[in-house]
Amino acid sequence: MDRIIGIDYGRKRTGLASSDPLGIFASPLETVQTAKLIDYIKNYAQAERIIRFVVGYPRNMDGAPSEAAADVEVFLRQLQKAFPDIPVTLEDERFTSVLAHRAMIDGGMKASRRKDKASVDKISASIILQSWMDKNAGGTSFALSPDAVPDTLSVKSGRKKRR
Repeated sequence: MDRIIGIDYGRKRTGLASSDPLGIFASPLETVQTAKLIDYIKNYAQAERIIRFVVGYPRNMDGAPSEAAADVEVFLRQLQKAFPDIPVTLEDERFTSVLAHRAMIDGGMKASRRKDKASVDKISASIILQSWMDKNAGGTSFALSPDAVPDTLSVKSGRKKRR
């Protein structure tokens, strides 16, 4: 099945996320030692068809690439060499770690588990991937306004409620 892979690259560990086959939802996949990252993706690609990589690109608050961008650019060359036919898209990764921590808190994760940096990395990869998918959904949204609900499904349909 077709998958889009989100990548939150780090010097020591890298968080990975995967889309569902329809490319609607991102889910945390794994946190991998960066030295073994290409091999992990190659193994994953034997089971699933990867159609795109979305890689988090580190930027400063002014939008300029941060110091960590140089590491990501080295990785991008390795990724392109290993997977020359799969397109790579860069996605701004500012605030993804903060959002990942917020998601863990909102999800009820205990403080001891939130300290696990591997969890933060793969959730950050999910946020990077979901952000890209949301922007590239072609105008499709699952958050419908009440006006978009057909009258037959709406509470305002004019039908009397049973008492």
